[in-house]
Formats: sequence, structure tokens, C-alpha cells
Amino acid sequence: MGKLILKCTNLTKKIGKKQVLEDVSLYVHEGDIVGFIGPNGAGKTTTIKLVLGLQKITSGEVIINGYNLKEDFKKAIKNVGAIVESPDLYMYLSGYENLKLIANLYDNVDEKRIEEVVELVGLTNRIKDKVSRYSLGMRQRLGIAQAILHRPNVLILDEPTNGLDPEGIKEMRELLEKLAKEEGMGILISSHNLAELETFCNKACIIQNGKLIEETSLKKLKEETISNYILEVKDTKLLKKMKKYEFDIKNETICSIVLEKEKVPELIKDLVNENVLIYFIKKDARTLEDAFLRKTGGNVIE
Repeated sequence: MGKLILKCTNLTKKIGKKQVLEDVSLYVHEGDIVGFIGPNGAGKTTTIKLVLGLQKITSGEVIINGYNLKEDFKKAIKNVGAIVESPDLYMYLSGYENLKLIANLYDNVDEKRIEEVVELVGLTNRIKDKVSRYSLGMRQRLGIAQAILHRPNVLILDEPTNGLDPEGIKEMRELLEKLAKEEGMGILISSHNLAELETFCNKACIIQNGKLIEETSLKKLKEETISNYILEVKDTKLLKKMKKYEFDIKNETICSIVLEKEKVPELIKDLVNENVLIYFIKKDARTLEDAFLRKTGGNVIE
């Protein structure tokens, strides 16, 4: 595990009498890609805006690279890059001209750095074209190029794959993996695309009703004790008399059951005692969406 570069502790946000966030804590280390997920209105974007200083924190603290956001905003935010909702681009200018405008805001961004970033995001062949001629995926990559020009080690993205086609999503995934691995960035990414997130994130934070209900590695989240098991037996009709278990009958030979790992040997023993011939039993691979729905009680994803 790399160095801790983003630490949010007990973040709380109130708007009037309404409590939007309550005691949200999350952590991002160098090389992390953290998926920040939750139902519609759960508080993901609000959390991101608090971390970036775009909204005032009611209570709690944000520490970025050792600096407290409230007490030393400039030093804390100095090494942070972000895209909230969609990148701000000048459509009538070329990609290069857009980057040049952003580069003028920093002292340490020269022509060489612009060329490095353009190559990193895969826009070398199109950087001189007008942004109006870019696909949505290319605009997103240009937005990330803007966000990383000043060599930040923290990158925060709010729904970066929103509206992208499968090819655009693939390109975004490969880019974020490259930034985490080669640039050592810690990335916090909010998204509703759970199937996509689990292909490249190493950690997940699940938020619901303004409260963080899970903050763990994806591996741990998907390998919890209770799992779904697939069974093939000679005749699933024989399972109906086993009132102790709740089988989900798929057809004449295939069924499934949600069970704790420790109870699998007992299940097999009971099947044998009931003269049910078993051909195989295997653990069904859980997806991030399975884990999400289990943690949120089946709440919808935005």
C-alpha cells in the first residue's frame, strides 16, 4: 500500500436543517483507484465538492498530502486534479489550445509537459483538431489532460464514463489504470457503472442516505461469508421436500442457494441423506453490483 494522500474524516454537511452528509470517512493511497458508489441522492457529488473546497464543510476534516483543507487550502489543493460532472472546454479551439490556456495558470507547466500529457491520454494524432470535432470520449480524455497538467498526485473524477460508448469506457479505464500505475496517482472516481468499476478499481466506498456504509477492498467486498452457490443434481424435484433450505430451482437439474460457507458441508451431507445425487457444487462469482445491492438493501443505482 502506498502513502496515504487523501484522508477524509467524519465529513458532515448540513444545508439549513437538512443533513446531507453524516460522518463520512474515506481514504485514498498512492496508486489506489477507489470507486465511490451509491444510490441517487446518496451524497457522492456533495462529498466530492467538500473535498475540493467547492462547498463549506459543516464539520469533519479533509487532509490532502498532509495539509488540512480548512487551515491551508492552497497547499492542500495544490496537488489535486479534478473533473466534476463534465470538463470545461472551449469547443471552437483545438485540444492543444485548450491545454495551453490551462498551462498558463501554472508556473511549472512547459511545452514538454503538455506533450507528455497529450501522449499519456492518447490524443497525439488529434490534439491540433478543434474540440468540436472530438468524440465524447476524446473530450473526457482532454479534460483529464487538463486536470493532470500540473502533475497532481490526487485525481478526483465525478462520473467520468457517463455517456461514453463501450470503446470510450475501455479507453478511460486503460487511462486511469496507467495514471495510477505509472504516475502513482491516487484516484477517487464516482460512478453508477458498477460493472465497469469492478474491472479496474481496487477499493470501493458505498454511500447511502449521506452515510458511508462500507469502505473496503473490492476483493474483500466480493468474498464475504454469505455467497450464492450453483448446484447440479440428478433431479431438482427431490429438493422440494428439504424444507430446511431455500433453493432457487432453475430447471430439472440446476438450482442455486444463498448460504454461508461454513454451512456448505452440512448441505452436502443433508443432500446425501435425502438420496439426492450431486454432480457438482460451485461458488457463483459475485459482482460489485451484487455486493452493492446487498449492502444497500436492494436500493437502486443512479
